[in-house]
Amino acid sequence: MVIEAMICIHFMRMSRHMPPVARKSSSTSNEPMFQPLRLLPLNVKNSLLRCAGVALVIGLSLVASGAQGSDLSDRLKSKHHVLLMRHAYAPGVGDPPGYSLQRCETQRTLNAQGMAQATRIGQWLRAQGVTQAQVLSSVWCRCQQTAERLNLGPVRVEPALASFFDDPSQAAPRQEALERLVAQSLAAKGDQALILVTHHVNIRAYVGRNIGSGDMVLAQVTPEGKVIDHTLYPSP
Repeated sequence: MVIEAMICIHFMRMSRHMPPVARKSSSTSNEPMFQPLRLLPLNVKNSLLRCAGVALVIGLSLVASGAQGSDLSDRLKSKHHVLLMRHAYAPGVGDPPGYSLQRCETQRTLNAQGMAQATRIGQWLRAQGVTQAQVLSSVWCRCQQTAERLNLGPVRVEPALASFFDDPSQAAPRQEALERLVAQSLAAKGDQALILVTHHVNIRAYVGRNIGSGDMVLAQVTPEGKVIDHTLYPSP
């Protein structure tokens, strides 16, 4: 599509230098002296029509993108929506044996790709109109690294966002704690967005969906913090 658009721009520039196509005047005809579109060669007319189609598709895409962005930021200003995000890319699964939550070097953390991804997510959110947010994070370093690189506001660590990957028996109590956190935070946040950076297991338990690193889920919730509906936003 981009290449076609560039070709169209070049063609339109060239067409400005084409001489007008004229026809002989007729005293009995009401047709104008110059009919450039009607009398242009067929291949030129087809090129113009293709360019018009490309312009229409690009225009509609821009309108749709802007509408989606405005919709996301508007929803996040309300007290009924929260954005949950899985931490950016951190190679591996789980954490190394004997890891400590007080020492990032013992945990699975973001690599250069993950750090760049987290920065890119923050840039994408700002492009959607999300310029300030209450950002809450799991205590795990990979989540805090992601939250900080969003650059949307101070990051606060919340125990309710901690992973239960190592202890699945904590799934139910952790979800109850998450619902309370969402309800309390939405009630007090004003019109800024609420963004929670957490783990795959937590998000799957909360909204019932598997997501990739850096993916986001916009959840519509009840005043008690229970999920009504959700929309997936893949990582940019």
